Amino acid sequence: MRIKFYGTRGSIPVCDIDFQEFGGNTSCIAVSGDKGGDVLIFDAGTGIRKLGKELMEEEFLPDRKIVIAFSHFHWDHIQGFPFFAPAYDSTKEIHLIALGESIGIPDLKTIFSKQMESTYFPVDLDHMGAKFSFIVKEVNEESFPGGSIKTNRHNHPNGAYGYRLEVEGKTFVYCTDVEHGETIDKNVVTLAKNADVLVHDAQYTPKELISFKGWGHSSWEQAIQVAKMANVKQLYLTHHDPEHNDTFLREIEIRCQEQFANCFLAREGDIIEL
Repeated sequence: MRIKFYGTRGSIPVCDIDFQEFGGNTSCIAVSGDKGGDVLIFDAGTGIRKLGKELMEEEFLPDRKIVIAFSHFHWDHIQGFPFFAPAYDSTKEIHLIALGESIGIPDLKTIFSKQMESTYFPVDLDHMGAKFSFIVKEVNEESFPGGSIKTNRHNHPNGAYGYRLEVEGKTFVYCTDVEHGETIDKNVVTLAKNADVLVHDAQYTPKELISFKGWGHSSWEQAIQVAKMANVKQLYLTHHDPEHNDTFLREIEIRCQEQFANCFLAREGDIIEL
């Protein structure tokens, strides 16, 4: 399993000079296996643009698929989709998936077609070119050859879902846009139990979190609590606040590693091999 970060910023992309080390693109992570195999993408923030350019340089056999799974559909998690190059290639097969009990999405296609209406974008969804399928499954677990994927609905305005991907004995957990409240959400801990890698929302500092109750995000301190409670091997913090520059985040990373040695603040371009 190969995990690569393409977008690690939360809320809105930033491009200032002192935001380059950790990256300014919004949420997007790609997970792949053998070379030439299917590609699983979590969220389609602005980071998906670079991922798309890289995929267009790779060989695609007729049965190779691109699957995009969404934590939720707030703007910073879908705004890169209109700039995803494979979506304009008629030879590409792309599956957009919303998975989880009580997800309550009657028409997934409408979410993407709305943001590409002529008022907002010059090309509408039906004229992009790729072969699309829009899949909504109100279940918390799906199996596939060689592994499984599980979801958990957690606290965020209008709801969001964490994902647990298990493939050939390795486990990757993606849990962003989550607000724990006064105590750590035990369901999030269960989702992350014994994971090889946990990617967890850490938009705020513990002090900032007090001022942003109800905004749907976590502090780095809470993310570390989850990692410890779940016996996680590696923790990557993501969804960096757009006000937190590289200097600020480097200082936070040092503080985090004092509490959890295998803790890193995710940087665009980081690759994890499992």
